[in-house]
Amino acid sequence: MRIIACVTDRDCGASDRNTSPAIKTLALELADLLPSSDERCADRLTYGLAADAIIKEAHLIAGASPTPRLCVHYDPGTVSSVDVQRRARQAAETITTQYGHLSWSPTDIDNDQTILAAVIEKLRALPGVVAAQQTPRSVEVEFERSAVTGQEIVDAIAEWSRAQPPASDVEGDHTHPEDPSDDEHRHGGILGERSELVFAGLSGALLLTGWLLAAFAGTPRAVEVVVYCLAFFFGAYFTVQEAYASVRHGRFEIDFLMLVSAAGAAALGEIAEGALLLFLFSVGHALEGYAMGRARRAIEALAELAPKTALVRRGRTGDTIEIPVADLRVGDIVVVRPNMRLAADGFVVAGASSIDQAPVTGESVPVDKRPVPDVAAATAAPELLDATSRVFAGTINGSGALEIQVTRLAADSTLARVVRLVAQAQTKTTSTQRFTDRFQRIFVPTILVGVVLLLFAGLVVDEPFTATVYRALAVLVAASPCALAIATPSAVLSAVARAARAGVLVKGGAALEELGRVQVLAFDKTGTLTEGRPQIADVIATTGSGDAELLSVAVAVEEQSDHPLARAIVRYGRARLDGAGVPRATNVRTFIGRGIAASVGGVEVLIGKRELFTEAGLPLPSQLAADVDFLEQAGRTTMVVRAGERWLGAIGLMDVPRPEAAAVITRLGDLGIEHTVMLSGDNQRVADAVAAQVGVGFARGDLMPEDKVSEIAALRLRHGRVGMVGDGVNDAPAMASASVGIAMGAAGSDVALETADIALMADDLTALPFAVDLSRRSSRIIKQNLWASLGIVALLIPATVLGLGIGPAVLIHEGSTLIVVVNALRLLATPVRPLTTPPTLNAR
Repeated sequence: MRIIACVTDRDCGASDRNTSPAIKTLALELADLLPSSDERCADRLTYGLAADAIIKEAHLIAGASPTPRLCVHYDPGTVSSVDVQRRARQAAETITTQYGHLSWSPTDIDNDQTILAAVIEKLRALPGVVAAQQTPRSVEVEFERSAVTGQEIVDAIAEWSRAQPPASDVEGDHTHPEDPSDDEHRHGGILGERSELVFAGLSGALLLTGWLLAAFAGTPRAVEVVVYCLAFFFGAYFTVQEAYASVRHGRFEIDFLMLVSAAGAAALGEIAEGALLLFLFSVGHALEGYAMGRARRAIEALAELAPKTALVRRGRTGDTIEIPVADLRVGDIVVVRPNMRLAADGFVVAGASSIDQAPVTGESVPVDKRPVPDVAAATAAPELLDATSRVFAGTINGSGALEIQVTRLAADSTLARVVRLVAQAQTKTTSTQRFTDRFQRIFVPTILVGVVLLLFAGLVVDEPFTATVYRALAVLVAASPCALAIATPSAVLSAVARAARAGVLVKGGAALEELGRVQVLAFDKTGTLTEGRPQIADVIATTGSGDAELLSVAVAVEEQSDHPLARAIVRYGRARLDGAGVPRATNVRTFIGRGIAASVGGVEVLIGKRELFTEAGLPLPSQLAADVDFLEQAGRTTMVVRAGERWLGAIGLMDVPRPEAAAVITRLGDLGIEHTVMLSGDNQRVADAVAAQVGVGFARGDLMPEDKVSEIAALRLRHGRVGMVGDGVNDAPAMASASVGIAMGAAGSDVALETADIALMADDLTALPFAVDLSRRSSRIIKQNLWASLGIVALLIPATVLGLGIGPAVLIHEGSTLIVVVNALRLLATPVRPLTTPPTLNAR
């Protein structure tokens, strides 16, 4: 959660000017707390917090940011800012659990305000609907989840309007638009998802039986007609349902064309050919549904990763009991035995083990986990925990037993949210899909008009009317754009499923399409291209000392400080000393912004920046000064060490690049990313040094968050589509302004999951080239599918006009549909290619 500390009254708005000096204020980004809610939910949040005994006041403020903030007043003597933040987050989660929001973008009735107004009035009267109102581009609906579901509202809109049902997602619900081609319509029935395949098989068996009876048995014609009629029934059963649903909403689609063709053939006495048409169409439809279901099941399988029960340690005796995962509460201690799946998100409080996090983050190597050092601090701010203690539901424990404290309910776990977001992504369409949908809406009625005109061909060509009708029906079959309809959704669904398996969350076809088109990738520096924390990069000892003495003295003194640079010297200094003893420092004094002093073995030690020594009248020796200049030019933060009258040397610290960063940049160049840019808040010298190490094209330093937004805008103006890669929190404005936002390490970040278009679940940059490669592959496959489907239709229409029969037309037509689907399913096998330069292992 992004927090803005309110230092002055002005920071929290005019209403705070009379705030008592004993009362502090904290400003929280409302978009982080309620990412997709409205003003009513914001009011509920402020009222709820104001009613909390420990909160003095809560209200909304408008500032420089485009979205309002929540300002909370509290007494620091009774509650900490971390606890205030936690209570605000819990209150927001309660609201989002209780209320859902649906956005409907009408298409077919844009100009019919009478129907639109009637739909809105009926929505307002629907039990559970809190509000329904029209905006310039959509109708926004708010509802209580306990009283009505998003799907029930979708169904109601579909029933009340002639328009296509809502095409946008329902926040927090597994809601999909009503679509006659949906699997629920295709496969519903007593036999489940295999129903259509079974019916198609029965249709084929009856068709074969009728042909054998006619050819060899010499049975009466009436018997053959009965058998063929049964073949008609089983072949048309699901097609009739889909055609009825389409026509009921004013749409004449592919299924309708097939039924008209089959009925016309039967009316002409070609009942066997009509049955053949329905059999082949139902087989093609069933196999297409099976293939699409395979991609969907790859996504739905994520939901099955979490166990159904958990072992919880409760009661005074500490005995473990097995309870349903749904009954877990925040704060429960869950016991995880070796080789078990974890039941909930949380942090380790006891035990050590390695955990296979591939189901959530896509990491191929198990991650070592250890207990948190301070359980109380971790409970107060679980989102600030290190990755070595944080765990996720659905991941697999290794050989050690663990005890986990639950931080999220089952419905709010990272895995559950990923499943929800991926499910919602299925309903979001690409520009290509929207084009094909519009094309079908124009193309199908045009074909129907053309077929009617063909019925009058007898006025021009001397032929029996039955031959004219037969030709018209063959054109109906040939012109049905089945392959075109499935070309884009099958590819997008396969790509989204493949990405999810690799730990990459793609929020729909639009994000997938945009990533494949970007010409420029902009990177945040800290935590994205670099490790995110300073390390010892250089140790330069003077002639009279050695590295071991320099480091041991520095570690002894810096152990007494909690400064981030001091912690880096201690952590990496001890590692370099490799177990060697470190003396004890006493009489520690800190010079804020300059350095630290202490006594080590009776000798006065000074450690700090160059300015610390110059201000004390201790100019650096020429060689040491030259070394410090060299380190600073290389972008290092330099700490000089002096013990008594001796200069021991200098230590260069730097937030070093990730080991894999250079190889990732090289791989992106191979994939066709023309330009790479690094945007950093550090000074330009540090930014240039990191950019040179990883191979980024150019770097911009000294940037505030709003400056990054301006840089993104300039890049879009200069190069076109721009992708922004960041941590999903500090870089959220820049990611939002880019063509596509990509968040790193999103498994532990609520904001990253909500704000990014694409989320790399693991803190692993190597997933980025895979995502770009997958996106570009999917774009190529979509283009192949579109050209193939349009090309076959363009060839079949004139061929049937010139005399090609219904049978061959059906075979070619349904064959093209299957080719398109199989081509799209190739995306499920997209490999994760190794980088050009294999990254070295980095023990963090």
